[in-house]
Amino acid sequence: MRPATAAAAALTAVIGAGAAAVAAGRYASDAALKARPGRPLPGDPKLTVHQADGDRITLTRSLAALRPGTYGLGGDDSHAIVGPVLDGQAPAADAVVRRLVRVTRGRLEPGAKVRLTPQVHIGNPRDALGLEHADVDIPGELGGLPAWFVPGGRDTWVITAHGLGTTREHPMVVMDLLHRLRLPVLDLAYRGDAGAPRQPDGLGHLGDSEWRDLDAALRYAVRYGAERVVLYGWSTGATMALRAANHSALRDRVSGLVLDSPVLDWELTLRALAAARHTPAPLLPLAVRAAQGRTGRTGDRVTEAAEAAALSVPTLLVHGPDDTLAPWRRSRELADRRPDLVSLYAVPEAPHAAMWNADPKGYEETLRRFLTPLM
Repeated sequence: MRPATAAAAALTAVIGAGAAAVAAGRYASDAALKARPGRPLPGDPKLTVHQADGDRITLTRSLAALRPGTYGLGGDDSHAIVGPVLDGQAPAADAVVRRLVRVTRGRLEPGAKVRLTPQVHIGNPRDALGLEHADVDIPGELGGLPAWFVPGGRDTWVITAHGLGTTREHPMVVMDLLHRLRLPVLDLAYRGDAGAPRQPDGLGHLGDSEWRDLDAALRYAVRYGAERVVLYGWSTGATMALRAANHSALRDRVSGLVLDSPVLDWELTLRALAAARHTPAPLLPLAVRAAQGRTGRTGDRVTEAAEAAALSVPTLLVHGPDDTLAPWRRSRELADRRPDLVSLYAVPEAPHAAMWNADPKGYEETLRRFLTPLM
């Protein structure tokens, strides 16, 4: 082969390999940037139903099936609420029996594939919890944002924002408690959710642009009577809450933050999501660069919400060491830097955004104590 021809062939091979690497990086970044609300996240294990009878359900034994606490159990055509593991009830060594609270949709047939989800309730606050609510439309920069408003007797409102893999149904896990505390609740659906506008580029931005919808909800709350507001977010919703508290024109109305499993380092979360999609380790840096290029994010911009120096209101961090999507060491670092404002409640044996599920009683008591002086 002539030198010129050989050089051209080598260049073509390099370009081809580079294009393949770029394509692989884009595919890997889709795990985070195209995560659909309410759809399982990469890495959520499937469980097999063996039997569902009365107040018990038998599942194939696995680490996920043995998680402590209360969860939603979602399948393609079914949903149920399951409680703790019933020790000593398993019919075989490869099975786990949990308490079956109720089946909320469809049927749990033997052989059905299901997943545990932190989203316990489905429907709306009236159907799921018996709480009267209003369907409201919040003016946002991309269009109307649907939300549920559950009235309360106080002038401190709580605005909730769900996170990755869930919908506005997820915050209903704490809605009963907030209602008992007489706190009005505005439960928001934001860009990319069902009924809400899509992002112009069709991608999720891990809170980097979505926070402006939470800012719109803050303006709505103040317009309709809120004197003070507690911003309450899970996962990327917690990132949105941090950004709104730091950058909203109405940040002086924010009296507190509740951050459950917050994404404080988006690169680590994106790597974890891509790895859960079985992306080879050498391609993970490409996934990060692809996400930066597709969303316009840079390290300086995306870490500013996690800077301890920016916090100015009491903050409750709820997180645990078993969260593999949003490593909790960032939460510990934030709590260590600002002990004057930040309280950290650690929940072991809980996956991402499932801190309430793993420890409902402890979680709610911690939340009650934090909110009481803010009411």
